[in-house]
Amino acid sequence: MTASADTADPSQDGVPTDPARTPSGAPSIPPDNPAHPARPAPRAHPAPGDAADRYPAPPPDPYEELYGDGLEPPAARGPAEVPEATRRVLRRTGFTITADGAYAACLAQAAADDGTQGAGTGGGGTGAAWFAERWTLDGPEPYAVPLPGPQPEEAGTAVAPLRDGRVLAARRVGQRHDLVLLYPSGAGTGEVPAGSLPGAELRLLPPAPAAPDAFALGYEDAGADGRTVVWRVHGGSAGVPERVITVGGRCTGGVWLDRSGRLLALDRALDGRTKAVVADLHTGAVSPLLQITEDSDDRLLLAEPDSGLLVLRSDATGEARIGWGVLGGNRPVRFPDALAVRGTQLTPVAAQPGQILSPESTVVALRAEVPGGAESLALWRPGERRVHWRSSPPGWLGAAGLWLPGGDLRLPYAVARDCGLTAYGLPPLHAPAPLAIAPPRPAPQPGSRSGPRRVKEPRRLKPVRRPLAVLPLQQAPLPATAAGSGWSGGAWSGSA
Repeated sequence: MTASADTADPSQDGVPTDPARTPSGAPSIPPDNPAHPARPAPRAHPAPGDAADRYPAPPPDPYEELYGDGLEPPAARGPAEVPEATRRVLRRTGFTITADGAYAACLAQAAADDGTQGAGTGGGGTGAAWFAERWTLDGPEPYAVPLPGPQPEEAGTAVAPLRDGRVLAARRVGQRHDLVLLYPSGAGTGEVPAGSLPGAELRLLPPAPAAPDAFALGYEDAGADGRTVVWRVHGGSAGVPERVITVGGRCTGGVWLDRSGRLLALDRALDGRTKAVVADLHTGAVSPLLQITEDSDDRLLLAEPDSGLLVLRSDATGEARIGWGVLGGNRPVRFPDALAVRGTQLTPVAAQPGQILSPESTVVALRAEVPGGAESLALWRPGERRVHWRSSPPGWLGAAGLWLPGGDLRLPYAVARDCGLTAYGLPPLHAPAPLAIAPPRPAPQPGSRSGPRRVKEPRRLKPVRRPLAVLPLQQAPLPATAAGSGWSGGAWSGSA
């Protein structure tokens, strides 16, 4: 069940508002059993509540030979019972949704036996713990299933949903990360080891758009600036983590530029500056993507492949501001004043899909946060000079959102034991203001000098408009050749 939010309230256009309403019709997490009624269509993974485990026994461990020197993954664990404490969730972090909108995953913290947070690195205290949580979003109504293991998760454990319903977790153990696949099994949690990766820094990337693969960024301290490795941590042909590409410098971010999962944009810190680059995961080529000025830090925040819209953050204007450009276009990046809201942190959440080659009309959803914790939803079109403000759902789970082609924007929320998705429609289109025309001159008085006079047309006054800060680009956005829904096979010219 999806709750609808009012999207045409003019009183909310102007300033961010503090949410004060509670969605109606929110589904409830079952209090006594995390299982949910049978799904309308069977899946390959174990459905919640099934007594039988459909996954076969783990194959012989292939990682000991590949990752020697004490980097063996943990042994496979049997199903772990779901404790009662996991149904009293204090907070959730790292909420991530699959590209098809079927599943989501996050890390949740359970309350202690006395209802408090407890202490300790893993959620600590008596009965308090961090655990993985899977959400199912494509059923009759959204529901969440806790996936606790025999031991509490660390607060820094990264989780990502997979298209088959399992959850990939990366656990740091000393100077390595152990990868495991979690899934509901009866009334407990099944766990299958998926390999180990060396290094103290590993971050799971957002789910790939059209592939079941999962990727991660691993940093290796080598040389002056180090290097970053893009790993395929699930979906490889060998069934073990595969090194895909190595990029010089420390890379953060991670935005997919196409729907095939081939072009990945990364924010690379190198030689004291951060610039967005694009990595072709098929050819191994790395090319510059954003270079607004030589001395600016240019990071890519969001990309919409259908329209080619790019949303970025740069300090090229003297302060960090949100701007936009077009992938494959030759127009400079623009920094609209409508997105420079003082005292408010704006974070892009999702962009409207399906707007083929129409970046100016693509609606972008942003999370607006002000000091004190108040938050709102901002809807903005690059072709307009205004922002449409909406109340965000209570319990909005970070800067997370789902926007599928032909559908509404949906934001996940969780309040107490209620969880769900709140839907938002498109903001109204506003026509540009008409030109101001000077009033006509008064008619000549009787007795004035006669004779033919030259009649002047009414003078048109220029409208008062807020200027946009426009900076020339050097090498960005890069040129691209449209070929259906891709870019000439996804290859980029140049190297970095």
